[in-house]
Amino acid sequence: MSNRLVNSSATNESHSPRNNQLILARTYFAVQGVGGLLWWFSVFASPTITMLTLGNLPPVILAWFDIPLFALASLLIACNIRAALWVAIPWTWLMTGLMLSYALITTNAGWGALIMLAASFASSAAGLVLWFGRFPSQWFVSGPFRFKTARAKRTRVHIRQTFAQLLCFWFVFLALFPTLIIFAEFRFAMHVRFADWIRLTGYVALLLASTLGVWSATTMAKLGQGTPLPSAMPQYLVIRGPYRYVRNPMAVAGIVQGVSIGLIASSWLVILYSLSGSIIWNLIVRPLEEKDLQQKFGESFTRYSTEVSCWLPKFRNTSKRG
Repeated sequence: MSNRLVNSSATNESHSPRNNQLILARTYFAVQGVGGLLWWFSVFASPTITMLTLGNLPPVILAWFDIPLFALASLLIACNIRAALWVAIPWTWLMTGLMLSYALITTNAGWGALIMLAASFASSAAGLVLWFGRFPSQWFVSGPFRFKTARAKRTRVHIRQTFAQLLCFWFVFLALFPTLIIFAEFRFAMHVRFADWIRLTGYVALLLASTLGVWSATTMAKLGQGTPLPSAMPQYLVIRGPYRYVRNPMAVAGIVQGVSIGLIASSWLVILYSLSGSIIWNLIVRPLEEKDLQQKFGESFTRYSTEVSCWLPKFRNTSKRG
């Protein structure tokens, strides 16, 4: 009996979210290490891969540093030697800076710069998991982004603050960042022009998504008496308007807006950026936000989250909400 309990406890612990994160992080570094070695093999075997990923940079000199500091260090991390994190991650970011600068100046080796940038973010995230035992998602809702209920104010004040936040979001995430990405896409010689009908689809989707974003923001400000910003969360649970159909209509709107801009600009990198942002939000920010809502509204939010999905509407349930 006791052995059975011990085995059950050990099994539950081995499948805990924290252990799953640790396993995933070590697996990532194993893949990164093996991938790095295979990449260097292909660099010396194929002039085409050399030009696409390194341009005219000297491969032999870089290999002397990158193989031990990137590939082998990643394999050491996968073997649970955490000290190697202080070697692999700084070196990865250093190489990323070098590759980005080289690609932007010469318009060569754009694929190498893009791969190293992805490796830098991924290895940093995996490194945080291994160092702290789990991903420190609470960092995303700390300081000015800490969850806090909005103070009681007149409705027009909440609406004014909400639209100010909305415009800032649009400028930063839907104008500034995409502009920088599109510029890099051209400099890296990665731009591919989409068909006209695809770009037209982007205009239609952008209009619909922007309308949804404005509708959602207005509904939250009026009925929730708050703003989308974590530091001024709504005072009341909003389950009307677009919130009758999905729990996060503003997130849906933002993702579709980003993809639409990518379609309009014929930028596959902007589309990738938008989808990556949605994954990060869904895996890191959304669980924290819904945990906060659960603590504030209790059974009301539990019932609401059961009846209304996060992303896809359940129209059959809307008649129950009145």
